[in-house]
Amino acid sequence: MLFIIKVTTNKEDRALEMISQRAGKKSLNVFSIIRPHGLKGYIILEAADRESAEEAAFNLPYVKGIIGKTVTYEEIRNMIEPKAEDYHIEVGDIVEMIAEPFKNEQAKVTRVDKQKGEVVVSLLGASVPIPVTVKIDNVKVIRREDKGSDTQDNENKSNAREEEEEFTFE
Repeated sequence: MLFIIKVTTNKEDRALEMISQRAGKKSLNVFSIIRPHGLKGYIILEAADRESAEEAAFNLPYVKGIIGKTVTYEEIRNMIEPKAEDYHIEVGDIVEMIAEPFKNEQAKVTRVDKQKGEVVVSLLGASVPIPVTVKIDNVKVIRREDKGSDTQDNENKSNAREEEEEFTFE
């Protein structure tokens, strides 16, 4: 059975650790505990019955309570299973790191592994290029390298010439 536990926002990891420690110490029938990415203030607990879930979370700091109804796996599937095909990151893109330890650093993508959900980047601010492997959801694309840049440059040059011809004085 899956239970949703309401916890203090931004304290999900600490609450998860305390529930896990209590479940292990008391040998409760708790099978797994997760904190879905992007879901603030909640963690999901899988237990054999409601009593085990309540005992694991009862009277712990940061834990506000268990939501009354249980949920099915199908209801929470989209929060748990990552969708790597949604990311449109290509080799050569300039990305910004949005997770520690390289938060707010810019990097250039050198390799993309969509099956693993990882990208290999080279930090632009580093004096020596070092390849760093990070999860795809820890970067955001800020500039894309265009494949057809030659044709676009030629079109831009011809448009600029046309504009110059319109404003020439004789």
